[in-house]
Amino acid sequence: MPTDVPCLVETDGSAPVLHLTGALGSAGVPAVRDALLARLSERPGPVVVDLSRLPPGGPATRRVIAEVLAAVADWPAAGLVVCDPSGVTAGIGAMVCPTLDAALAAAARPEFAQADLPPVAGSARLARELVTESCRRWGLPELAEPACIAITEMVNNVVAHAGTPMTVWLAPRAGTVHLAVRDHSPERPTYAGIAPVDTAGGRGLLLIDTVARRWGSSGVPDGKVVWCVLYAEDEATFRR
Repeated sequence: MPTDVPCLVETDGSAPVLHLTGALGSAGVPAVRDALLARLSERPGPVVVDLSRLPPGGPATRRVIAEVLAAVADWPAAGLVVCDPSGVTAGIGAMVCPTLDAALAAAARPEFAQADLPPVAGSARLARELVTESCRRWGLPELAEPACIAITEMVNNVVAHAGTPMTVWLAPRAGTVHLAVRDHSPERPTYAGIAPVDTAGGRGLLLIDTVARRWGSSGVPDGKVVWCVLYAEDEATFRR
């Protein structure tokens, strides 16, 4: 049996479903991982991964699910629901269901906000408006200001460096706000610490690093996702 896995993506109602067919060996892991990351970067909400058409799973199956989970752990409103009758993926952090119907039922879309923006200077203002309104609606008004600082720098980095259309999305999660900007440039941001005072620029990532407890970037097949996580308790401590 071939080790490459032909991946078919089928949409069923509001939940995207990725059916895996064939035999998943180590050679097929990168293609499957990229297909999952591509789907997760297209829209908020969990992806349903149907493993029921694969032979009983092995190390490669666990590996690909674990790698995707690690990449998207801090993305807003992202995750995996796995239909895995064999149970091989149990215990690695994904929600595992024995049937596809059960997985679809478990894949309810969480609360989130999203905007598609062009690579122009005015997009930062639109992103701030989205963040401010969303933080107010979610009962996290104390995070509006630091989240606006972070999203401004993330959007401006796309305008200045990527120059591609972008998608901004954010979601609440247990007293935190997760922010992300997805663009179509493979160039990943790098942060080398505080820039010397006699240099121009280079302070956007410092601002993100200052207001967010965690931030990073994930490569996807046609670009990247830059994300950060802000905690309400951090802001409360800062204001005391």
